[in-house]
Parts: sequence; structure tokens; C-alpha cells
Amino acid sequence: MTRTRTAMLAALTLVAGASGTALAAHSASAGAAAAACTVDYQVQNDWGSGFTAAVTVTNNGAATSSWSLGWTYAGSQKVTNSWNAKVTQSGAAVTAANESYNGTLSTGGSASFGFQGTYSGSNAIPATFTLNGVTCNVDGGTDPTDPPTDPTDPPTDPTGPGDRVDNPYDGAQVYVNPEWSANAAAEPGGDRIADEPTGVWLDRIAAIEGANGGMGLRDHLDAALEQKGSGEMVVQLVIYNLPGRDCSALASNGELGPTEIDRYKTEYIDPIAEILSDSKYADLRIVTTVEIDSLPNLVTNVSGRPTATENCDVMKANGNYQKGVGYALNRLGAVGNVYNYVDAGHHGWLGWDSNFGPSAEIFKTAATTEGATLDDVHGFIVNTANYSALKEENFKITDSVNGTSVRQSDWVDWNQYTDELSYAQAMRDKLVSLGFDQNLGMLIDTSRNGWGGADRPTGPGATTDVNTYVNGGRYDRRIHLGNWCNQSGAGLGERPQASPAAGIDAYVWMKPPGESDGSSKLIDNPDGKGFDRMCDPTYTGNERNGNSMSGALPDAPISGAWFSAQFQELMKNAYPPLS
Repeated sequence: MTRTRTAMLAALTLVAGASGTALAAHSASAGAAAAACTVDYQVQNDWGSGFTAAVTVTNNGAATSSWSLGWTYAGSQKVTNSWNAKVTQSGAAVTAANESYNGTLSTGGSASFGFQGTYSGSNAIPATFTLNGVTCNVDGGTDPTDPPTDPTDPPTDPTGPGDRVDNPYDGAQVYVNPEWSANAAAEPGGDRIADEPTGVWLDRIAAIEGANGGMGLRDHLDAALEQKGSGEMVVQLVIYNLPGRDCSALASNGELGPTEIDRYKTEYIDPIAEILSDSKYADLRIVTTVEIDSLPNLVTNVSGRPTATENCDVMKANGNYQKGVGYALNRLGAVGNVYNYVDAGHHGWLGWDSNFGPSAEIFKTAATTEGATLDDVHGFIVNTANYSALKEENFKITDSVNGTSVRQSDWVDWNQYTDELSYAQAMRDKLVSLGFDQNLGMLIDTSRNGWGGADRPTGPGATTDVNTYVNGGRYDRRIHLGNWCNQSGAGLGERPQASPAAGIDAYVWMKPPGESDGSSKLIDNPDGKGFDRMCDPTYTGNERNGNSMSGALPDAPISGAWFSAQFQELMKNAYPPLS
């Protein structure tokens, strides 16, 4: 697979079906003089008293670092919620302003967003739009008497499915999971982030069809098509159900035993691949993050290491982690609009010399197993569901205090990296050197690594000694880098955004904020999730966390369940802060 940038063209359609659903488009006339902007406004679903709409605005004027699109309704329409833009309404006048991650509009550049609304009477499309106060589309509009486009006509996209772009996040909306969004919006203050995109975790076979009455994979993909409109749409899926999953932990153990590789293939990966290959979803950009946390265990938690576990030795001996990841990459990579990103741990796990190179080698082994090739890997993701700071700005790995290197501090403990950005960029370079595509892209999960609030340092620590210097300046306020469960004091990190740094395809919220890492005490459950003492706030630790307190929040439910106290903690300590 060569990562090439491809312009995707979308057809504007006006479709009326027996169900009464209408898709309407409003755009500048082809022969008209260039306007300040072109607007594609599509009503995607209309049920008589409410509707959803998708809007794409293309800037025909000078580039801008922020945008505000305005229009006025002729009827009684009221916007009730939105995604990928801040939509406000005063009377009939509506204003949609950019989010922090999509404010830049180059000349010819586009931004897309969606919203839901209510109405009574008619649901007429707005006649006029303004971009940053300048009127556009004044001569445009789609005549509602025009005959509808046949929905069976082939798409006008000249690239077709399978022409992967270099970075799937560039120029695209990212799917907002309605189930997570509803949980977030129900929390006090949660509406401030309820429209952020998060990952959809397929953490058991039942999740494919919809576990416990929830949305299944097709439900999410169908909802993504509704949110998509005429622009591009990324859907983020977490593939997470290996045999003997997470052999060094208990809270995230899975349903499949160590030897059940055949079930993993036929009951889990094959059905997912079949659904993703449905031509109905060919216009979605489907990002799969493949098997969180498991592969690094084959380096760090096996015999010969102080943190070895019997379960990890079993998984290293039977090879089912590599076989499972390879099979997933092969089957999912065969779908032309799927972008596979393999999990690469985080700097506080793999950043040491003894872990970094061997882990990269394990990733290559898995990516060339069970028919997979390196071309099936579009990139890697780091810090998934973890808390490591994105950038530590108050000290560098090359600093020293009174002749003692920062690497010798208790916190850094001889690690080569101090944060996730430097680790991700270095891991990318290492993987490219091993033969992965030179345009390999990295994702960084920033859902819980903001570390803001009153305890966030404003500058370096005192130079009394190296520990005072590092501890006084570090943003990551965990007791120990090895603490991973429901961390007290953690905050939301950078909001999801595309191409934020060199080699980084996106900052993402792959772990949905507010979903527990594991229970604070043993809770019986049918999903095979055990009780890990690292989730117990009274636990005094082990060798993996320097025999430190766990730093976990109390009264947590099992992993994946909604944890209101954690969600409130993350909002309180968000950095950048929430407005």
C-alpha cells in the first residue's frame, strides 16, 4: 500500500423517497461569479417534526484561521445539538463557528459539520449564507422542482473505494458515537464535549451485533453515513478481542482463552471484515486500531523480566498474539477504505532501551504473519487509554542538574523519552527503518492526558537536585508512570485534530472519556473482566509501579462501564481547559 493523497469529489443530490426522507443541496450556480463561499446544506433525515442536516462550507476567498457561517431560517426550525462546529441560534438566525481543531480554511479549503433540529410546518432550506459576515451563494440554490437524482446511480467519486489517502483525518469529519455522546451530555457540564469524536470499542464478539441492547457495528456505520453529508467521514473502531487478551492485567481480560485463535478468526475478525467490505460503507474512511496493549507484553512481561507473568509466557509460547494481529491486518487491510493502525504502547512502557527496539521488531513480526504484509499497516497508535503527557515542556531528556542527568531522576528512571509526542515520532522513525512505509502515520490518544487544573506546573522545578527539578515541572502528576487505572487528577487532553505535528496523523480520543479502566473491587460480570488491584485506591503497589500507591479513583465499575466521577474529574482538570 502506497500512501497517496487523493482528492475526493462528492455528488450533490436531491433524493425523495417513499419514506418522506429528503436530501437537499444548496450551492453556488456553476455559471455565477465566484462568491465568498460555497455551501452544501443537506437535510439527511426528516421525520416531520425534526431533522438532521450536514453542511460543508468551501472557502473561495482569502485563507482564514477561524470561520463563522451564518444563515436565517424562514420557518420555525430550532437547532438542538451539533457536531464538529459550535452552532448557536438567536430567533431565526443561526451561527456555526469552528471548533478548535478545524478553524483553518485555506483558499479552496472546506470544513464540514452536522446538527439536529426540530420544526413544525415547512423545513425550507436557507436561501442565503454568510462566511465571516460576507454573503455568498446569493444566486445559487437547488430548485426544489428539479427531478430527483436516482439513488441507484453510481457515485461520481473518480477515485473509487480503495484509493487510500495519505492521512484519512485530513479534510474529514470524525464520527461522533451517539451512545457516548448521550452519556456525556447527561453529565453536568458534559455538553461542552459531547460532540467530540471517540473510538467505538469492539471488545467482544457480541459487540459486533450490539451487546446488551447497544448499537452494533452496522448501527454505528449507518449512523456515520447519516453524519457524513457530502464531505469525508472517519469512523474509529478499536479491534480488541485477542485470545488471552492483556496477559499482564486482569481488569481488561477478554472472553477468549489463550488457545482460541480459531474463534478469534471465524467469530470475531471474519464477521467484522464482512461488514466493513459492504459497498454501502465504501465512502467511509474506516480507521481500525488493532489490539491495544497485547503485543508489548511479549517483550516486557515474559520470563527473564522482573515483571513476568505466567499468562504472558503462555502467549509468547503459542504465538497467538502475533497470529491474531496478523490475521486481523490481513483481513481488514484487504478492504480498500480501511486504515489499520497497530497499537504501540506508550513511552512509560516501551521507552527504555531494552523495550523500544525489541517491541518494534515484534510489531514487524506480527505484521508479516498469517498472510499480512507491511503494506497492511497504515500507521501506529500510542498512549491508547493511558495518561502519559503529550509534551513535557519544563524539562528535556538531555537536561542535567548539578551534573546528574534527567534520565537518572526517579520519575524518568533511565527512559529515553519524557512524553508521548517524542516517543511517537521516534517509534515511527524506528519502524520506517525496519521496512514500514516511509509515510507511516502515528495517532496519539489524548483523551486523558491533559493534566490541567490548579496542580499543573507553570515552569521548571527548582534546581536543588534532579528529582526536585523533574517533579516540580512535570505535567503528568501520577504517583508513578506505571499507574494506569482511573487516575486521580487526570484531565482531558488536546481535542481531536488532524495533522497536529510532524509524522502525526491525528490526536484522537480513542478511549472514550468517562469509561472506566477497571473496577475498584471484585464485581461479578459475564464478560470475563477480572479485578486488578491497580484499580484499588488502597493498593500499595508492586514492582511495575515502584511499589507505589495506585492513584486510582474509588468506587469504579468494571472496565468499559460509565464512571461519572472519572468523567467529572477529567473535565475539571482538562488542558486545554474547557470553556
